[in-house]
Amino acid sequence: MVRLEHVNLVGKSIENSLAFYRAAFPHWYIRAEGGGEWYGKPRRWVHFGDDYQYLAISDFGEGENRDLTGHSVGLAHFAFAVENLEALITRLNQAGYPIFKEGSDSPYRNNIYFLDPDGFEVEFTEYLTDIPEQRNA
Repeated sequence: MVRLEHVNLVGKSIENSLAFYRAAFPHWYIRAEGGGEWYGKPRRWVHFGDDYQYLAISDFGEGENRDLTGHSVGLAHFAFAVENLEALITRLNQAGYPIFKEGSDSPYRNNIYFLDPDGFEVEFTEYLTDIPEQRNA
């Protein structure tokens, strides 16, 4: 079996990132944290997730994230499959995070996009079927 274990994000503020991802995933926790140096620059990092997956978040980022409406090389978005999309939307909205972009219209899934505090586009998808051909349509 192959599964994605973690995504490593470089941002500006771990606290701001944690506020967003804690609202999305209240059952997640800081699995590990530390500090060090990355090519001559001090940094702090945390691993925020559950027993199976996590986000590695560092705080030494400079500048702005890529223009998501442009065509430059870089990360477009990453996605999480969730069991209750409406509850997630409510938690993020109540924490002050508006929907960034509506999802596609599909009878097999509901999805929505948010921007995290560092400008990463995060998709959340609730699948309405277990049939792979329909989920992937």
